[in-house]
Amino acid sequence: MTNTIRAEIEVGMPGDCPVARASTVADTAIDGVTRSSGRDASGQVTEEFTVEDVRRSGGENDRGDENGLAEVRDTPTAAALAGSEPVFDLESHTVYRFTRDPGTECVCECIERFGWPVSNVRAADGSLFVSCYASDVESLTAVVSELREGFDDIRVRQLVQSGGESDGDLLVVDRSWMTDRQREVLETAHEMGYFDYPKGSNAGEVAAEIGISRSTFSEHLAAAQRKLLDALLAD
Repeated sequence: MTNTIRAEIEVGMPGDCPVARASTVADTAIDGVTRSSGRDASGQVTEEFTVEDVRRSGGENDRGDENGLAEVRDTPTAAALAGSEPVFDLESHTVYRFTRDPGTECVCECIERFGWPVSNVRAADGSLFVSCYASDVESLTAVVSELREGFDDIRVRQLVQSGGESDGDLLVVDRSWMTDRQREVLETAHEMGYFDYPKGSNAGEVAAEIGISRSTFSEHLAAAQRKLLDALLAD
């Protein structure tokens, strides 16, 4: 087995993404995202997503049949999800569908241009979370750089690397373990060559770039490194 990396990338500002917008309008996490592999007769791409537990006010259109199916309705929620239409409705969730022009600003298409299918898509609070399998760290870095060209607030939230002779040889790094400041310190130090040999910068220079004292920099860096080592050395 090759040392493939499974990455989950968060895009805090994914542009005009209907799925991310729906998570804000419906005030709930969105999952169950599916995408057509080709284009329809008009050349558009079709996508669907699931909204959990979005119920509307009662009325004559809220009747369900003996199987628990409810008629799909034109609701205020559906109207607010501009461009997305309900296509299937159950008591626990509703499936919405939308179409878009191919080649438009799309996080998933940006990743797939590198030849990697997007394996999972979800959204929460207006942010889009996508997972994919990268061939190596260098390729993943190129994808992240490409995303940053078109979108804002990009974060790699989780990396899972497979390798070795058994399927159990995994390295898991979850960036949510760190505070925002610890991540900023670690990222800035890395970008400025603090970990290079010979060093591209010293602690004082990195601290000045962030706008904190040298002692504060050392404190946050030590905490971030400790959490990374805890993940690396954990049984």
